[in-house]
Amino acid sequence: GSILLFDPKENRYYSNDFEWTGVRRLPASTFKIPNSIIALETGVMNNDSTMIPWTGEKRFLKSWEQDLSFREAFQLSCVPCYQEIARKIGVKRMKEYLMKFDYGAMEVDEGNIDRFWLEGNSGISQMEQIDFLRKFYDQQLPIAQRTFELVKKLMFVHNDHGYSLYGKTGMAARDGSNNGWYVGFIENQGKVIFFATNVTPVVEMTMEEFGPLRISASLSALEWVLKYTNH
Repeated sequence: GSILLFDPKENRYYSNDFEWTGVRRLPASTFKIPNSIIALETGVMNNDSTMIPWTGEKRFLKSWEQDLSFREAFQLSCVPCYQEIARKIGVKRMKEYLMKFDYGAMEVDEGNIDRFWLEGNSGISQMEQIDFLRKFYDQQLPIAQRTFELVKKLMFVHNDHGYSLYGKTGMAARDGSNNGWYVGFIENQGKVIFFATNVTPVVEMTMEEFGPLRISASLSALEWVLKYTNH
């Protein structure tokens, strides 16, 4: 796996494996970032408290089996909620926005509108994830200021350890192996560092072990860069 960090102030990338950072992989739930932006821009969602009703069907996680606000759906990474959002956005608008955002290489059609980011041939590399996050953060995407502010708020994780963390996890299974993402940025005393971590476990690991690992590895690297560049 690979951790990729970008420090815009130094205009420098850091990684343990630059080759890995150029390979496109399914975005999985990291796609909730562009999906949220498009939902707000198209009016499919009004704000972060718009409710997404649960219709009572069985869902993969118990925490998804309830009415959720847009904010909760993002934080709990509710796949069925976002599948519904994607269907409401529709193929035409989804493709238009993804093209405007220059977001990886997504293959979107009528047959896969609610799962193209989870399975199939869509792909985005770590480098492309960071390009997208930079455009988002620098407000270079063709979106409303309000959308930017709402999505940044959705992405907020915590401000412990002296920095503010914004991010989204993702997990996809392809050809029988799991692939995990953690993408986002941290803000620290007027400084920002972007990150995109992509890992495939080399040993047998449970999801309980693998999930937190993506996050802790990313944060260790970010903290190292902060220390290294703040001297």
